[in-house]
Amino acid sequence: MQTLDNKWAVILIGPPGSGKDTQAELLARELKFVEIKSSKIIEDKFKLADLNDVVINHEKELHASGQLNTREVVDAWIIERIEEVGATGVGLVGNGWPREIEEVEAEMMAVEKFYPKDSVKIVTITLSEDESVKRNSKRRVCEKNGHPIQKEEIVVCPEDGSAIIFRTDDTPETIKKRYQVYMTQTQPVIDFLSKKGYNVITINGEQPIEDVHRDILDKLW
Repeated sequence: MQTLDNKWAVILIGPPGSGKDTQAELLARELKFVEIKSSKIIEDKFKLADLNDVVINHEKELHASGQLNTREVVDAWIIERIEEVGATGVGLVGNGWPREIEEVEAEMMAVEKFYPKDSVKIVTITLSEDESVKRNSKRRVCEKNGHPIQKEEIVVCPEDGSAIIFRTDDTPETIKKRYQVYMTQTQPVIDFLSKKGYNVITINGEQPIEDVHRDILDKLW
């Protein structure tokens, strides 16, 4: 297949359960890009923080309730990571950001410092609320790094050897809250980016994983 040069940025945006994690992982592996995953950045910050850190504890409460974390805090963390990856000259796969209109300009400005606008692809994966709840209610991940597990027979993470767990925040009520937050706060980001001239690709997420992946690759060129 064709390959992208190492100065590309592919950014995935979609509601909970749309398969962003799986698709980002597949793309990063196949294209030899580095994945920048907002939820992983947040989780790492949570793990490394002092237990008495008031700011981090507040962010943990927001996360557990299904609300978006504080924009300025997460924005700074993501931009920091974009600059780290961009400076290496390797392509990136963005996963889960930008989340709000207020974040877009700063984060995309950081992206364009290293990746020309015509080499930035925005991939939006669509999914209904019912399917989001259905998928997330039975989602299994690796305890250590959040790697998504699709096959029920797998009991140990093939990536890092950690246990396979259900996410504690994947209750139907919390999933519905996250979906509505996405529709009201993140969906407008896609329209904004399109109006700003970015190449926005829309993918039907209610397909098997392999079909979604093929559609993404077919539309990147």
